[in-house]
Amino acid sequence: MKSTGEYIPAFRLSSNPDQTSRFEKGKIPTLKPMNTRTFWISTITEEWEKHTHPAPRRQYVITLKGNILFKVSDGSTFLIEPGIILIAEDTDGVGHSWEIVEGEKWERLYIPIEEGGDDFFIPESE
Repeated sequence: MKSTGEYIPAFRLSSNPDQTSRFEKGKIPTLKPMNTRTFWISTITEEWEKHTHPAPRRQYVITLKGNILFKVSDGSTFLIEPGIILIAEDTDGVGHSWEIVEGEKWERLYIPIEEGGDDFFIPESE
């Protein structure tokens, strides 16, 4: 998946009514002011993060280095690599898990989405 110039490829994690998790493939537009006020960078991986867990908040997760395989409740997986944005919105229920499949560490940027803010995600089906 590559950027088209007008859009950046993205995956969105979300919670189902039965507290399981799912993902959608899609995109977000470029040059769009985002609904956020802060961000931080992480290279540290806590062991609990690799096990199934919900997102702590609605947030964009931008991978700077590493290829990460995410898994949702039904066993489906998707790959996040630099150039693909993850929108983590599975804040309820069991959440997701992930593992590093290329590289030794995952360098990423977290950008929380403001309460009630639009994530600008466009599902692939649209």
